[in-house]
Amino acid sequence: MKVICQNRKAYHDYSIEESYEAGIALTGTEIKSIRAGRVNLSDGFARPEDGELWLFNVHIAKYDPGSRANHEPTRPRKLLVHRRQIRELSGKFTQRGYALIPLKLYLKNGIAKVEIGLAKGKKLYDKRESMARRDAEQRIDRALKMARQRSR
Repeated sequence: MKVICQNRKAYHDYSIEESYEAGIALTGTEIKSIRAGRVNLSDGFARPEDGELWLFNVHIAKYDPGSRANHEPTRPRKLLVHRRQIRELSGKFTQRGYALIPLKLYLKNGIAKVEIGLAKGKKLYDKRESMARRDAEQRIDRALKMARQRSR
């Protein structure tokens, strides 16, 4: 599994409750651009429409050697998920405050996959709390590392 792009901003802005793996319906120039690593997930989101799951606002850059048949960078892309998962996600998505956010785009056996997270938006004080917790963990790890180095 080769990770192409990660959405680190999603973990800061949302609390991720569940994650799902989905395939993406792509054109030829899109997969070539993905393999080149020219993807941005930061503003992307997914939404169920008409019994299908769609990925919006994910920027896959145009493939430079492509011809006039090149793709539109931010076009909606269909996600390939089982029907029962779409029904389950639709039910959870309609609850107040939930969003479907792309967390990671990767190649698995040569096939592009996206990890979608069922997320709930964090308030400002939640963001501050998670940043303080992360800083405390980093200080503890640093102190333990220094103590191990001194004992050698």
